[in-house]
Amino acid sequence: MRDEKLTGYTPKATPGVTPEETITVHSRVVGCDNGGGALGHPLVYLRIEDRQVTCPYCSRTYVLAEGAGDDGHH
Repeated sequence: MRDEKLTGYTPKATPGVTPEETITVHSRVVGCDNGGGALGHPLVYLRIEDRQVTCPYCSRTYVLAEGAGDDGHH
């Protein structure tokens, strides 16, 4: 089942299982590899369309900081 914005991924948080880590960022495009190393995952670039985006691999949630995100219209 796809989410309403057709991104292909709708995270379903499971209490006690899904990490509740949120990271505030100042750019609409973020790279996530879960910290890299042996316990990381492949590097993926995520685009924040509205206020936040969740990584489909590790469930980290990236939240756009207030007043940030213009990114030069790119």
